[in-house]
Order: sequence, then C-alpha cells, then structure tokens
Amino acid sequence: MATGADDVETPAEFAGEPDGFQRLWTPHRMVYVGGDKPSDEAGEGCPFCAAPDRSDAEGLIVHRGDLCYVVLNLFPYNPGHILVCPYRHVSLYVDLTDEETTEFTALTKQALRALETASAPMGFNLGMNQGAVAGAGVAAHLHQHVVPRWGGDSNFLPVVARTKALPMLLEDVRTRLVEAWPQG
Repeated sequence: MATGADDVETPAEFAGEPDGFQRLWTPHRMVYVGGDKPSDEAGEGCPFCAAPDRSDAEGLIVHRGDLCYVVLNLFPYNPGHILVCPYRHVSLYVDLTDEETTEFTALTKQALRALETASAPMGFNLGMNQGAVAGAGVAAHLHQHVVPRWGGDSNFLPVVARTKALPMLLEDVRTRLVEAWPQG
C-alpha cells in the first residue's frame, strides 16, 4: 500500500480494506437530508399526486383502489412502513368525501392484514400528521402512516446517529406486501 509524504495512509488508498465496521448506506435519504422538500402543489411536484402516474414498481405502489391507494414510504421508519393516500389532492381528513373515507379506512385495515402476513410485526403505529406544524412532511396531500413495529426495533442508531437500519430494500418489501395483500 502506498503512503503519503509523511508515511500516513490516505483514505482512498485503504477504502476497500475491512475495518470491522458495518456500513449502513442510505443514499436515497440525501434528498430529504439536503432539504429538497416535495412541493405542496398538486401535480408532478407532489409525490402523492405523481406516484399513481408511474408503474406500481416505479411508484412503489403496493395496492390501487378506486379512490385511494397504498404506497411505500420512501423514507421509512421500519421495513414495511406504508402510506394510505387518496388520489385526490386534499390536505385534511375532514376534506375526504364519505366514499373516500370508507375506502381510506378499508385500505388501512387491508394494509394491517398484509403486513401481518408479510412480516409478522408485534404491533403497529397508525397516524396522520395534519399540517406542517404537526409534523407532516407533505402537508398538502393527506396520507396515513402504517408502521409495523417489533420489540427492539428502536436502538441507539436513531437516537445517537440519526440513522435507521433497515434490513430490506424497498423493492423487496413492496414485493412481499403485494403478494400478501388480501384478495377480494
């Protein structure tokens, strides 16, 4: 191995050598970390308006209903973190029509069943953040989080390193959920 002028190894010269650390690579999060937030405008700038126009695999869509759909969260808290969204660009739960509310609820229940079949979680977090001050990342397009939970799924990484270890790729999680989605 080559050394520098002071016989100090430079990082590029030993980048491929094992050092005992396991790396958690999450390059997809750079958009989020970099502050490139999605638009609140309906259409291509809104990720929940744009997703249904893509193929299911490209849009990370797990299931399509008539008025609402289910999509993987691009920045998941846990594997299988999915979102139930109306196709219509509305910001508040009370803005849904009665028909949208019925399907929104039915898809949430189906999502829980699919996650139970696909990955046997020990519990779930369900929730909606209404408005930016309540924590909504995309405040203008309603979406409900369905997060599977397991004992011990929170550890020092999120607290100390602001990093979440996810053992599955999004496309693998999507495939499992599509296969486990309740029929009929």
